[in-house]
Amino acid sequence: MTARKEVPTVAQSTETDWVSRFADEVIAEAERRAPGKPIVCASGLSPSGPIHLGNLREVMTPHLVADEIRRRGYECVHIVSWDDYDRYRKVPAGIDPSWSEHIGKPLTSVPAPPGSAYANWAEHFKAPMIEALKELGIEFHGISQTEKYTSGAYREQILHAMRHREQIDAVLDRYRTKDKAGAKKAPAKQQKPVDEAELEAAEGSGAASEDDGSAGGAGYFPYKPYCSVCERDLTTVTSYDDETTEMAYSCVCGHGETVLLREHDRGKLVWKVDWPMRWAYEGVVFEPSGVDHSSPGSSYVVGGQIVREVFGGEQPIGPMYAFVGISGMAKMSSSKGGVPTPADALEIMEAPLLRWLYARRRPNQSFKIAFDQEIQRTYDEWDALERKITEGTAQPADVAAYSRATRTASGELPSTPRPLPYRTLASVVDITTGHDEQTLRILSELDPDNPVKSLDETRPRLDKAERWITTQVPAEQRTRVREEPDTELLASLGETERESLRLLLDGLDTHWSLDGLTTLVYGVPKLQAGLAADAKPTPELKVAQRTFFALLYQLLVGRDTGPRLPTLLLAVGADRVRKLLAA
Repeated sequence: MTARKEVPTVAQSTETDWVSRFADEVIAEAERRAPGKPIVCASGLSPSGPIHLGNLREVMTPHLVADEIRRRGYECVHIVSWDDYDRYRKVPAGIDPSWSEHIGKPLTSVPAPPGSAYANWAEHFKAPMIEALKELGIEFHGISQTEKYTSGAYREQILHAMRHREQIDAVLDRYRTKDKAGAKKAPAKQQKPVDEAELEAAEGSGAASEDDGSAGGAGYFPYKPYCSVCERDLTTVTSYDDETTEMAYSCVCGHGETVLLREHDRGKLVWKVDWPMRWAYEGVVFEPSGVDHSSPGSSYVVGGQIVREVFGGEQPIGPMYAFVGISGMAKMSSSKGGVPTPADALEIMEAPLLRWLYARRRPNQSFKIAFDQEIQRTYDEWDALERKITEGTAQPADVAAYSRATRTASGELPSTPRPLPYRTLASVVDITTGHDEQTLRILSELDPDNPVKSLDETRPRLDKAERWITTQVPAEQRTRVREEPDTELLASLGETERESLRLLLDGLDTHWSLDGLTTLVYGVPKLQAGLAADAKPTPELKVAQRTFFALLYQLLVGRDTGPRLPTLLLAVGADRVRKLLAA
């Protein structure tokens, strides 16, 4: 029986969502493979650049499964392998072209981007991801592949791979032969990326297309040394002796040397051998893979054969995960550096909401994360789900996704004590430009019977909404309330329009709350049409309401549209509204 923690045990299978089903499979597989040992789930991240929201699925998928396993009382570790010993492949946009001199070096040997506080390139890009994972409540055991390789931890595995190099070469050659016969490798069947953000996310770390150590003149070698002079992997192994482990290599820089591989710790196994070696070494039971590892000759498919035939281990179970797209990509300040990162998302949305976006979709379903106006709709959906759960009307799968979003086996994630609608908060901070005193005044008037007494009640959601307004909404879409009345427009109004403004101003004092002003602004056109305040809208009434709203927006903010009118009126304040609307 697998080791269990002393915590209450839940049912072995709840069958409410995809996470439960994977947890069932992983527990059963772990019992078969290694009874009595902690269950190992794994993720791999390459800090070759910003670790984006597509990469987060690589971590979130096993996190949710590992967390469900822990909730059931089993001991489970989630490994995050930092592939920081990978080669530096290319200089990204925005970085000095002189960094090209570092191409071929391990990521931990490349200087960090200019101005960085970190020791090297890898640490610079790992740091924000580690912070984001902490905020998201993701517990993991991080493993630096630089530390593993340079400490000699994999020495026996490397020597074993070199002894079995012909066997490895034969496995790889099955796919090389197919490539030659078919000229071009057939692409993996996968969902078509629907925008540029998804295309970039689909590129993955680049490891999927990395050299497999194909045979040269001296034969096939699955090990690639980093040159001891220039530190790059532009090397060729020219000879190797299994008995003495004596290995000779040459580098394009002109350096060549002979070393004893049993003592040499400046190199690594090629990716298609490295990954299965680690599956066996760590005893990984569950690990998902991205679409860049899904083609017939990919590292995941080939690795499944190498782990069994060479390392005597088993391939992890786990799904292929689909794209994570972005809406509002064009507005991203970080778009020059690639797809937005989890840190970018956490600036504008609370951690439970971001977790929910991944938890509610099966890994093979693509979805989008909104950085544009759609974020307001996403938050509306989230708040509606909370209400359904409170009322007991939510579907079991939705309840499960909500539970996984808001808490882990270790406890609840921080939440906003008073979660006012995100769109309301965004409108208020847009109008007040983040002025705390003004913001509190408006928020306290939303519901006079239960006023907000401190902005802390509305945080962190308020801060996320303010950050969204200031970083994601273009200047031309920001709300700027008029300083002075539009006298020209006011003078041109007909009697019907003047009456609508008088009716609105006469009702301000008695309707000064969010609900009251909502009733008032929708009710003015009804009164003018001789209808009751609770009359159902007709097509004619809707036209009259839209016309009235457009007039108010023009007089208040100089545009035909803007934040919801009740929120806008509260934000502007009764005195200023009277000044701007008095015809």
